[in-house]
Amino acid sequence: MKRIKLLLVSLLVMVLLAGCGQTSEAPKTETAKEQSIKLGGSSTLAPVIAKCADDFTEKYKTWNKVDAQLPEEPIVIFVSTGGSGFGVKAALDGTVDIGLVSREIKDEEKAQLTNGKIIKIGSDALAVAVNPQNPIVQVKPDLTTEEVKKIFAGEIKTWQELDANLPARTPVLAIRDLGGGASQVFDELVMKKTPVAKEAIQLPSMGALAGKVAENADAIGYVSTGLIKQNEGKIHALNIDGVAPTNENIASGQYKIARPLLLVTKEQPDQKQQLFIDYLLSEDGLKVVEEMGFVPVVQ
Repeated sequence: MKRIKLLLVSLLVMVLLAGCGQTSEAPKTETAKEQSIKLGGSSTLAPVIAKCADDFTEKYKTWNKVDAQLPEEPIVIFVSTGGSGFGVKAALDGTVDIGLVSREIKDEEKAQLTNGKIIKIGSDALAVAVNPQNPIVQVKPDLTTEEVKKIFAGEIKTWQELDANLPARTPVLAIRDLGGGASQVFDELVMKKTPVAKEAIQLPSMGALAGKVAENADAIGYVSTGLIKQNEGKIHALNIDGVAPTNENIASGQYKIARPLLLVTKEQPDQKQQLFIDYLLSEDGLKVVEEMGFVPVVQ
């Protein structure tokens, strides 16, 4: 009986200690959430913002070192993906403080963002890309917009239909899912509302789309030029209507399948959010935009 009583007392002490631990930790977790900045949306833009967040946090560590008027609190920045559509929706419903969007903002979305900000930090282009092993790289490195449209609509069934010197194999179509900004840009600028072939493989992120093109010799997809530069030698961009998707051609507007890289907020950013936005638009932030293969906004 004594052993049983001792065991019961020990268990009671453990439960009480565990309860005390949970009570003392809860406020810290809530405080961390309150202090953090949350950004989310475009899978194209998220890696750029994540790199900038790492650099910003490493440089300053606490908010008082960014601005002496702020308290000595650790800088905590969370970056997530989910697509441009999610970026706008999450900013509107408060899931994130700043939405990440890699397409133009729709009129109905602008109507809900009248109290907030839409900030451009750069530009990207969607290159029509293939695996470097595809013979099209040597035989027909330049496609017209109409040819691209027919390929993705499934009207061109084999590579040979583009050129007699190409193999009679079926192109593997790689596209973004409908929540991605890239799919909307491609539909507007290339497909012109013509449906994409039902055989097309929908990928959940731009990184996954680039990976599909890199791993399949017959794949063709619209890939962010930034990701092409990050995967040099694994993905090859074709010219469209005689124009290559270079930074110069994107900036000048000669390359037409382009899109903005945007930050959106529902309300005016608070002091900490604005300080991070200012960093993204600074020389250090825009250098990361350029290093990751995009065209930084001109300040």
